[in-house]
Amino acid sequence: MMTKEMLRELIGSNIDCTELDVRGDDGAHFEATIVAPAFVGKSRVARHQLVYAALGEHMREAIHALSFKTLTPEERADAVEKGARG
Repeated sequence: MMTKEMLRELIGSNIDCTELDVRGDDGAHFEATIVAPAFVGKSRVARHQLVYAALGEHMREAIHALSFKTLTPEERADAVEKGARG
C-alpha cells in the first residue's frame, strides 16, 4: 500500500521541489501540488512526464489515481500574490 509520505519521498527524491504537498489517506487516491524549477520552460505534458518518470512502476502498481498540479516557482508566487489581492 502506498502512503502520501511514500509518494512525497518518491517525487522529492527525483525532482528538486521548492514545494511539495501530497494529500490522500486511502492508500490509492492522491492529490499533489508540485512546485519545481525543473518545470520552467516545459509544457504541461512535459511536466507530467517528469512526475510519471519519478514515480516509475509505482504509477502502474500501487497508485490507483493521482491528480496533480505542476508549477514553476514563479507561477506559484504569482498565484499566491493573486490570492492575497483577491
